[in-house]
Parts: sequence; structure tokens; C-alpha cells
Amino acid sequence: MIALQALFHAIAQAKNEETLRSHISAEMSEYFSATRGGLFFFSQIPLANSKLQKALQIALSPQHNPVACYLLERHAPVHEALVVEPKTWQLICPRADHWHVMAGPIVSNGQLVGVVGLTREQGMPAFDSQNLTDLSALCLHISTWVAMARLQQPLLLQTERLTPREVQIADLVAQGQTNAEISAELWITENSVKQALKRMFRKLEVSSRTQMVAKLSTVSK
Repeated sequence: MIALQALFHAIAQAKNEETLRSHISAEMSEYFSATRGGLFFFSQIPLANSKLQKALQIALSPQHNPVACYLLERHAPVHEALVVEPKTWQLICPRADHWHVMAGPIVSNGQLVGVVGLTREQGMPAFDSQNLTDLSALCLHISTWVAMARLQQPLLLQTERLTPREVQIADLVAQGQTNAEISAELWITENSVKQALKRMFRKLEVSSRTQMVAKLSTVSK
């Protein structure tokens, strides 16, 4: 069985948020004997993946999910048995592969920027206090890694938040194309281009197309 120290080492060796997410998900599942496990950075969820976005929106809704409410309010690891009775949880989430759930926060500058999620299927034992302790240590290492990475490479990590579609739009903007031309090129509506640009401006902390192109050009050098 993989050791917790091995997970700490894998976190330290990650080069960016995407490789961190992809490299430790399987190892986390193995360590916690989970049916499923994953690390989700909110900035890394593709806009095109509407099903995943909708699923996470529901899963992290404090109105529907007491586990999410605990996580969002306290920024602390939690499993379902801490906040609801077993029968209540089965009404909230009747899926057999989510019979038991455990989640931990990834925090940066006081904000929840991601979540570590683990599930066990029906018939498996529930997560316990030792699991929570280990997840707390894991989340601390991940949150520390995020803080250091963003401190050392703030500009690069900002641009890595762009989705593949946003990168396409940025490339076309750099080529001098108008919103209408980008719309025709990518087979999307002109309004979709406008909304994407607004999101990109926020992510890159710029206020114009010129500033965005200049910032992306600086990163690519």
C-alpha cells in the first residue's frame, strides 16, 4: 500500500496544478481505499465540460449537501457521518458508489480554490477519524504547494487557468481577429466570444485585448 509520505513527495514534485491533479488522484484513492478519488481545482474545469460543471455545482451546493456546507464554512476535512445520519445521507445521495464520502479543502489566500474528494461504495466501511487526520495533512501539503507555486509563478499560473477554448480565442485575438471573425472561425456565437473574453480578462487581471495579448506574449517568451 502506498505511504502518506509518498503522496507528500508526489505533491512536492508536481510542476503545475494539472500535473498535481492527474498524478496523485489514483494514489490518493489507493491510500484511502476509496472507490473513487480526485483533486479538483476550480480553475482547471473546462467550460466545455458542462456535465462536470453542473455535477460539481450540485455537489458543492451548501443548500443541498451538508458535507459541502461544512467544507465551505470551516475549510476543514469532513465525511458524511460528521454532519448527517446514515439514512439522511442516503436520501441526499442515493448513489451506491457514493455511499460514503470524504472531502478536504484546498485553500489559497483564505479562499477555497479546490477540493479533494473520495468516495466508497455500498458495503465498504465508512471513513473514520484517522482518515480525516490523514486527509487534513494531505490538504495542508497541497494548499502549501499552491501558495508557493502561485507566489513563484503568478503569471504562468494565471495563464494556465485558461481553458483550451479560451487559449484558442486568445490566439485569434493575437492574430487581430474581431469577435465576429472569431465566432465564425470557432463555430460559436459572438456573445459566447464576448463572455469568454470577460472571463479571460478576470483570470489574467487585464482590462483590454491589447493588455491580454501583451501578458500572454510575456509568458510565452
